[in-house]
Amino acid sequence: MTDNFSTPRLYLGSAYYPEHWPEDRWPADIRLMKEANLNVARLAEFAWSTMEPAEGDIQLDWLERAVDLLAENGIASVLGTPTAAPPAWLTSGYADVFAIDEWGRPVQHGNRCHYCPTSPSMIAASVRIVRAMAERFGQNPKVIGWQTDNEFSRTCYCDRCRQLFQQFLARRYGTLDALNQHWSTAYWSQTYNNWDQIPIPIGGHNPGLMLEFKRFITATNRQFQKYQVDILRQHLLPGVWITHNYMGWFDGFDHYDFSEDLDMVSWDYYVGTGHHDYLSHGAIHDLTRGFKQKNYWVMETQPGCVNWSGINNMLNKGEARVMAWQGVAHGADGILYWQWRSALGGQEQYHGTLVDQSGQPRPFYEEVQQLGKEFTVVSNLIAGSVPKARVAMLNSYESRWSIHWQRHHRDFDYVQHFNHYYRPLAEMNYPVDILSADHIRDANELSQYKVIFAPALLIITDKLAEALKAYISRGGHLVLTIRCGMKDSYNALLPMRQPGLIRELAGVEVEDFYALDEPVPIKGPRFSGQSIQWAEHLHQISKLKLSVLARFEQCNGWLDDQLAIVVNGYGQGVIYYVGAYLDDKSQNSLVDTILRTALLTPLITPKGVEHHTRTTPEGAEIHFVINHEREEKVLPIPWPAWDHLAGQRIEKYIKLPPYGVVVLTQTT
Repeated sequence: MTDNFSTPRLYLGSAYYPEHWPEDRWPADIRLMKEANLNVARLAEFAWSTMEPAEGDIQLDWLERAVDLLAENGIASVLGTPTAAPPAWLTSGYADVFAIDEWGRPVQHGNRCHYCPTSPSMIAASVRIVRAMAERFGQNPKVIGWQTDNEFSRTCYCDRCRQLFQQFLARRYGTLDALNQHWSTAYWSQTYNNWDQIPIPIGGHNPGLMLEFKRFITATNRQFQKYQVDILRQHLLPGVWITHNYMGWFDGFDHYDFSEDLDMVSWDYYVGTGHHDYLSHGAIHDLTRGFKQKNYWVMETQPGCVNWSGINNMLNKGEARVMAWQGVAHGADGILYWQWRSALGGQEQYHGTLVDQSGQPRPFYEEVQQLGKEFTVVSNLIAGSVPKARVAMLNSYESRWSIHWQRHHRDFDYVQHFNHYYRPLAEMNYPVDILSADHIRDANELSQYKVIFAPALLIITDKLAEALKAYISRGGHLVLTIRCGMKDSYNALLPMRQPGLIRELAGVEVEDFYALDEPVPIKGPRFSGQSIQWAEHLHQISKLKLSVLARFEQCNGWLDDQLAIVVNGYGQGVIYYVGAYLDDKSQNSLVDTILRTALLTPLITPKGVEHHTRTTPEGAEIHFVINHEREEKVLPIPWPAWDHLAGQRIEKYIKLPPYGVVVLTQTT
């Protein structure tokens, strides 16, 4: 019986490829999906050669039969546009379709994303297949959403892309004089006197050129996606959404900019070798939610193991279940496994699945079946609820790119440094919003946050500086770290010391920075520890007295007894400057001090236990308490609660078994 798929709910499902199997097998697959309590399937994102076996020969009847059969069993469909896998008739028939790698070689057919996003032939063929799908399924109430392409990741170096890049630069700069000035092209005699002289950067190159090429990649991939989005929007029913599945911290393009044309975002959640780390994975959930500042989906996650990592070990029994619940706690409204059944051939034969190549459920199927029952129980409770945070972190793709091109210390990694601030927040159970520093327009976007952390925010523009200044003056607490405020939006050094445009707010400037070959000691009233990898020599410029939180101790002579961490008052707020990369223990102490100073209170739980909340439109809080470890944990609760998964009242304390989960609401 067909369900009312427009009703908000919590979704659990899998990627399904009916084109891999005889049609008389479909009912058995879908019966097993129904018995596992799945209510959504993603289809078609790699099925171009089945939907269009020859140019212009559109065949969608089979896909409609699959969508109908799923719906008859209460399972909605999400359709993927198939452009990540152009068919052989397209790549062999049109020379401009293949992407060209940095060494001038065309990529090979038979993998994925082997196309150039600016290829006229690829664009025309994509428009044709997407339009055919939209006309056939856009008004079908059994299809609740669409995914564009799959994991955008390709960079093309063809002559056409180079010409388009040169045109992109001409529009941005207007004149070559302006470009030459901003890029300091007199250095190494790089000066350009014609637009067609400008190359696509391969390897290390002029910092301004490299940053602009990343912006060009973002723009061209966004435009390729927008061709599809614009067609879909002409045909979709109200409430049917469009998404794309990102890859966590992948930095091939600016995800905030890329997300502007989408209704919501999703990501593909894999561990690979090893096991789930809820602290670092929590950051990716919050990162993904932050692309549009709204709930999201996990479009793919691993069903036990993958096939592409160094050691494709199986997750522990129960581990994938807590991964799913963590996603929900952080704002995921849908969790889908990749994939349903092992294909007999193809490159991913060994990848984990719910059903094996014989069509029989793997042991992991039972874990998903349990999760499906739990999702069914709480779906109505959770639908429409969202996470809410009083702490934010500023993420910048442009700062990250710039640092990774010129690390200055081989071990300095932007994401690791970002997580160095995120992990203490997560351990103390502070909800976090991750915002784009590169897209903030004014201080109103920051007003809800008591504390904002800005790790390694290398590029601070005039607009961002004004927004941060207004945020602090109104009572906000801003934390700047090493490598902040060094460059402008052209990836050029500012003609002033760090932290650049906001050094007057910070009350200090950086006289010099030091990549460390060995740790240096650091001491403050609340901790004694070390700075690793990096240290900055701070000089007070404020006429008022700074609060000193730590100084470097005797080390290399340059840093001996110098300021390391300070806090300065500005207006009604404060700004911290952290000129050290602290060891973990000292970092936890510093972050705790900063938050308590802002009158935020941590929620202390046993090691490995996460407590996260979502808030309903009516203001009620739903509490997710998750044990991410393989041993029992016991923790008190401050009020009587109802455990919706177990269907029982809880008072005084919670006993969580290994990989245990409770979903609570407060009772009187």
